[in-house]
Amino acid sequence: MDLRIFSRGENVSLQRSARSVRVLLLVFLTIISLAGAFGPVAGLAQDGFDRKVKNKVPPSYPEIARKIGLTGTVKLQVVVAPNGSVKETKVIGGHPILVTAAVDAVKKWKFDTASGDSTGTIEFRFDPGN
Repeated sequence: MDLRIFSRGENVSLQRSARSVRVLLLVFLTIISLAGAFGPVAGLAQDGFDRKVKNKVPPSYPEIARKIGLTGTVKLQVVVAPNGSVKETKVIGGHPILVTAAVDAVKKWKFDTASGDSTGTIEFRFDPGN
């Protein structure tokens, strides 16, 4: 069904207008999603840690992810033992290919010692262009 609107002598198709709106929305959403994808290979954000990292091991960018141009963010919840080693990791979000690299790297991190466990989140940004 093709509905038409007559305004000021112009014949405007609602289907054509709806299609244009969908295309513009798709372009807008694509631009927004790509805006966060151009960070460093292993960008890092930490939240909620009261302990300083003594030794950070950056994640290696998986070759399959590089080949297919996969970018993305991995967010992990990390529990650090009193001796400074990573005791536990929990994936909060991220592509499975990138998650493995992030978890493998953060398990090698060493933090300052403390009297008890500490919990916080770590976010890695992966981009094959860097």
